[in-house]
Amino acid sequence: MKAFSVKFHKEDRVDAMNVLKLNEEDFQRATEGGTRHLFELDTNIGFFVYFDGVDENGKESYMVLHYEGEEEEPDACYAFELKDFYQFAALHLNDLEFNEELEEDEEEDEEIYTPIHHLAHLMYHIIEEGKTIEV
Repeated sequence: MKAFSVKFHKEDRVDAMNVLKLNEEDFQRATEGGTRHLFELDTNIGFFVYFDGVDENGKESYMVLHYEGEEEEPDACYAFELKDFYQFAALHLNDLEFNEELEEDEEEDEEIYTPIHHLAHLMYHIIEEGKTIEV
């Protein structure tokens, strides 16, 4: 397990995040007590699975699996502080509401930067920074 920090653009309005990149052994320990799948995000930079897990002592972890291409195995697993993971979930939920409002006003034809686009942008920064981290 290796810790690293991700800094975002000023326009992203997100503080720097402390992230852990887990190897297979770290993942197994962090999820011994079970996992709970929360949501997914499919982007042009990969497929992401957001979930939480509990280790054998009941300690919770908030994680994201990143898959590239059609691979069966994840390319990486990242763990986040609850406050940062909560922000990901909030963006996902806000996008659901945003899309409902957008459907009501179908006159919009231009591409709109939605909460899910913002989540994908944040994940891009995390993945790029995480590529340099060996576990």
